[in-house]
Amino acid sequence: MQNLNNKVNNFFSNIDALASLFFRFGIGIAFIIHGLGKFPLPPQGLIEYFNLSPALASLVALSELLAGLILIIGGFIKNPFGNLITRLAGLMIVIMMINIFAIAHPDWFITTKLFTSEQIFLLIGGVYFLIKGNRT
Repeated sequence: MQNLNNKVNNFFSNIDALASLFFRFGIGIAFIIHGLGKFPLPPQGLIEYFNLSPALASLVALSELLAGLILIIGGFIKNPFGNLITRLAGLMIVIMMINIFAIAHPDWFITTKLFTSEQIFLLIGGVYFLIKGNRT
């Protein structure tokens, strides 16, 4: 059994960095898609549903798009700047997701709806990259 465990550990240690990369791409692409879904600017749906100003609604769409792009790009920059922008993207995601929960889904707090939604995983991803940066 120990021999099998060692073989499994050796196999996964060779591809360990891919786990963070898959997570980064998943979260980044989700934010890019959410941001692009609000184009053309200003996004009328946000303006009408949440009574946002055109400028604020546009900022939300651009922030989602940029957070996803910065998160992905930051993973390819292997220096302190890449680490910094990865953490910046994580912070942007955390701020956006907290606001989304507070404004769009206040009835979700500590319910099964919260923990079965896509949004909780986006928040967790933002927290992960805010804390971890580019460290593997």
